[in-house]
Amino acid sequence: MKISGVDIRPGNNIEYEGGLWRAVKIQHTQPGKGGAYMQVELKNLIDGRKNNVRFRSAESVERIRLDTKDFQYLYAEGDMLVFMDNETYEQINLPIELLGDAADFLQDGMEVTLEMYEERPISVQLPDTIEATVVEADAVVKGQTASASYKPAILDNGVRVMVPPHIVSGTRIVVDVYAREYVKRAD
Repeated sequence: MKISGVDIRPGNNIEYEGGLWRAVKIQHTQPGKGGAYMQVELKNLIDGRKNNVRFRSAESVERIRLDTKDFQYLYAEGDMLVFMDNETYEQINLPIELLGDAADFLQDGMEVTLEMYEERPISVQLPDTIEATVVEADAVVKGQTASASYKPAILDNGVRVMVPPHIVSGTRIVVDVYAREYVKRAD
């Protein structure tokens, strides 16, 4: 579906110069001289590159729709990850680079969402938060209570996060996958 360059909104997926891009930020500008334009920050869906592009109202771009499908993570095989389609039980192998830093939080049996374009996987979305166990937490330093003090802790998946002083080794906590931050103590 073709849309005008000034109708692009954050989150829209477009085809631009032969690549698949997602609009991250937009800024509508009306200079005193000349026509209005939309300054758009685009992120490439395949390799993660960023690009700033100006679109005038006369220009049009192709808006693309990504299909989403639910998959289950099974296991890692070298630098490939194996996922199973929840409907057809087909297994697919995807490179670990497709997940980026979020790959550290993958757990066996985790439900994930794959974004696909023309039956080709583009990205993998993990749940926003996961539960993990603290395996190592530093001792609290006495006298540092004037400000909100956090201490480093290592989770069972090897990720290092900052946690409040009351969290000790063996505690189950909820962690934000993309911000890599402590959210709350798990119930």
